[in-house]
Parts: sequence; C-alpha cells; structure tokens
Amino acid sequence: MSAPAPNTHPTVQPPRPDVPALPYSEHVPNLLASYEKFGGLNNSDSHNMPSKRAVGEICEGLLQLLFPGFHDEDVVHHGTLAEVTASRMADVMLRLEDQVRKSVRVGNPKKPTGKTPPILQKFCKALHIVREILQTDIEEAYNNDPSARSHEEIILSYPFIEAISIQRLAHRLYRLGAPMIPRMMTEWAHSRTGIDIHPGASIGGHFFIDHGTGIVIGETCRIGNNVRIYHGVTLGARTFIKDEEGHVVKGLKRHPDVEDNVTIYPNSTILGGETVIGANSTIGANVFLMNSVPPDSLVIYEEKQLKILDKSVRKNPAPAWSI
Repeated sequence: MSAPAPNTHPTVQPPRPDVPALPYSEHVPNLLASYEKFGGLNNSDSHNMPSKRAVGEICEGLLQLLFPGFHDEDVVHHGTLAEVTASRMADVMLRLEDQVRKSVRVGNPKKPTGKTPPILQKFCKALHIVREILQTDIEEAYNNDPSARSHEEIILSYPFIEAISIQRLAHRLYRLGAPMIPRMMTEWAHSRTGIDIHPGASIGGHFFIDHGTGIVIGETCRIGNNVRIYHGVTLGARTFIKDEEGHVVKGLKRHPDVEDNVTIYPNSTILGGETVIGANSTIGANVFLMNSVPPDSLVIYEEKQLKILDKSVRKNPAPAWSI
C-alpha cells in the first residue's frame, strides 16, 4: 500500500493562546500533528471536492425524475407534470454538473472542465431510455415473485429497484467518462439497500434481484437479459494481477459474464474474468465456481453427510445402566 500523498497545504496553525480552551482541547495538538504528517487525508483548503451529501440528494432527485409521484409526499398532478419535471430536471442536472466538475478537478483545481456540460447533456438525453429498461425490470419482478401484488408495490418497497435504478444511471455517467460520481452514486444505493453493484457493470434488461441483501456485482461483469439473482450472490474477481513493482494492474477483465436467461440462487460465488455462465443455466444455492459452464447447465452441490435426527430421541436418551 503506497503512502498518502505529502501535504501540500500551508502549515496548520495551532489554536491561538488568547482563545478560551474548549473541552478536550488538550488532544487537539496530536490531531494537528497528524494533519501535518498524513497530508493526503486532508482537504481543508480545497473547494473542488465532491460532496457525498450532495450526491445523495442528487440520487433522490433522479429517482423523482424516473418515478414521478413515487418519491414525493404530495401528489404530482398530471396537469402540472410538465412544469414539475422541467423544474426538477434543471435543478438536478445543474447540481450534478457541479459535482461532476468538482470530480474532474480533484487533485488539479485548475484543470479545464469543458467536457462536463456535454457529458451531462448526453446523460440527460438518456433518462427516458433508462426508464424503458427499468420498466422491464419491474415486469420481471412482478412475473417472477409470487408475493408481488402490483407494480406500485415493487417500485415503492423492493430494494433492488432503487439499487438497479441508480446503477443504470451511474453506468451511463461511467461510460461517458465522469470520474468518481458514478461510484459515489452506487455506494449511496449500496448503503440504503445492501446491494453492491459497481457502476461499470453492464446489465441487460428484464433483470431481477430477489431480496438482494449481500449481493456484490463487480466492475467488469457483463450480464445478459432475463437474469435472476438471489441474495448473497457474489460475481467477483478471482485474482488481482500485479506489475513488476507489485502494484495492482488496473482496467483488466476481472469479473464473470452471465449470459441470457440465467438464474443464480442464494449465496453462490462466481469468480474470474474468464468465467462465463452459459445461457439458460441455473446455478444452485451455495455453489462456488471459478470455471465456465456451458449453456443449459444445472450446477448444484449434492447433499453429503446430511443427517436428519429424531429430536425426541435425543432429548430422552435411554438410561445408562452401571454394573
């Protein structure tokens, strides 16, 4: 692990002696010394750093644009929908543009950001396409979950809809070259839903995650259409290749591909950039895979050493007779 970047900010000034001491102020000098020593963890003099809180609020605004009326306390009437949408679009996009511009300038506050507005224009242009894909996800959930009573219930209460909505939006920004913000968006969704999908993952339509807690989908995953995944599934990396200096090589294909019409049941782990799950396959629960499987495969663990005992016999054992 490389050391933090040296501190390039002016020396941190200690508290003035004429200012009354505050509670616990005796510990401040040690913290100030840490600021000096580990400058790479500081951002006290920079105004270009993206805000996690602002990105979270932007995600909320984007969800309002995708699902008008579902993320509002008050009714959005059809007669005012155009006006409300235009106002929200302007507000969310201007705030997002500001955060993207700041992300571009991280480490270089004077870096030109002329590409930021075109990125946001292309992103904004694709919002209706994201909605169309999300409609297929909602349909897939309704058709495959017997507990789903309506599309409205799915939008309001299924965590995977929030997670995949933000991921599909973040994926657009990721592909357009916006740094940092896509990852911040998906981590916002991860913290709320327990579903961790990297913005780099490419995911087809009619995607359904049942329950969702503990799912991890890596950056270079490619997932086809009509794929269903259950809680606890990991689509991860097998190994990390390092260069001659021992640093992890970036940008390689590290995560598996899942072709069309695949179902992956709970707590299965599939690893490796060369691993491909063939179309129409089913991966059973608790499977660990690091190799490809052909189309139309059923991958399961057969029960071994499984015992089913009579509890009543165990609770009332025969008396032990002594001689």
